[in-house]
Amino acid sequence: MAWNDLNILIDVATKAALDAGREILDVYSSAFAVEHKDDRSPLTEADKRAHRAIVSALAVTGLPVLSEEGKAIGPEERQAWERYWLVDPLDGTKEFIKRNGEFTVNIALMARDSLPAGPLGAARPIGGVLFVPVRDTLYFAWEGGGAYRLENAATHRTASAYERAAMADRLPLHHERSSFTIVASRSHKSPETEAYIQRMEEEHGSVALTSMGSALKICLVAEGAADAYPRYAPTMEWDTAAGHAIVNEAGIQLLDVTTDAPMRYNKYELVNNWFIVQ
Repeated sequence: MAWNDLNILIDVATKAALDAGREILDVYSSAFAVEHKDDRSPLTEADKRAHRAIVSALAVTGLPVLSEEGKAIGPEERQAWERYWLVDPLDGTKEFIKRNGEFTVNIALMARDSLPAGPLGAARPIGGVLFVPVRDTLYFAWEGGGAYRLENAATHRTASAYERAAMADRLPLHHERSSFTIVASRSHKSPETEAYIQRMEEEHGSVALTSMGSALKICLVAEGAADAYPRYAPTMEWDTAAGHAIVNEAGIQLLDVTTDAPMRYNKYELVNNWFIVQ
């Protein structure tokens, strides 16, 4: 197997995401219990089963996996990786618990970037898969290959990445909008977000707001349904990496507001700086 071919790696990641989605929906349709991690964030059986399914499916590539539900790995070991998988088995656990369907499976293929490794990072996304189990919608991209949205994704499980791309919609799509549209978190608002919205109102005159959970917010900008997603609140690297790969290939930027440069990954601390997708 030519593991240097990005489309083949994204094909493996897609099957991993579909496996995870099946596990998640199995729990979603049941009376599930909710635990809480040390940071008080919620955890369900769906998170655990999705994690196991993804790690199992990605094992064939031989690349390390850094997952929200996996063990903590020190930065000295992590930053020596040339390529690795960065995974959120269930992004939007709060939305899962609310049963509103706004949760995703995020799998990103990461590579060492061209800057020196250090506290501020060492890697960038070169491919991403983002699956929405309740909608059976798949977003995917790989560097140089484009970004796509595929409906009824589970029915095309045996297709290759190129075959999926041929039957999918290439991003961005054309949307008729009369107002500058900002997508914001349903669970996290901040004074800085409100200030950004006010600046956009002054600049564009009319601003429409859309609220949504999980990394779906990034995908709304990638597909052209929204103009910007400002995030002035905490996120982790696995929350954004897959979506970052997708917006890159859709011709959109995910910028770290601290550096005004594309977000870097594999930092000493895996917490993202504030960012804007636009």
